[in-house]
Amino acid sequence: MAPDSPNAQDQNQTEPPLWSIGIVMMIILLAPLILYSFAPAGPIREGDTVFSDGQQRATFTTPTASPSLQPDETCLLDPNSPLIVIENSGGEPDGVIKAEVQGSPSVEWPFCPVHAEVRLSLHQVFQKPAALGTVRDTLMRWFGR
Repeated sequence: MAPDSPNAQDQNQTEPPLWSIGIVMMIILLAPLILYSFAPAGPIREGDTVFSDGQQRATFTTPTASPSLQPDETCLLDPNSPLIVIENSGGEPDGVIKAEVQGSPSVEWPFCPVHAEVRLSLHQVFQKPAALGTVRDTLMRWFGR
């Protein structure tokens, strides 16, 4: 069958345009990410998950079970370490929150153990991770420099 025959032309016209389907799929997948990144964070409430803003020094709210492992009343949080808010001091700009450490277990001093209750200032935490920054960092890790 020659490429100019009527059957070959009909077959080319009935195939779906894959590029337009791909564009629609990209829009569907990226729209929630873009909307999430523009949405405001809102107030920090009890039960919310917050993240440490860089490496932070936190104060224990209760003494640790083994004082030999923690000679100090403080511990270090890794950057972007997740915390669950237990208590909030109100809506004060330089207020203090009481939070429970989540994330990877670390029993080495000076890092905070999992499920330890710590006290942090509001400027030491942020509520919403930067979604576009996380995507950028992941792509940079995958594709090189």
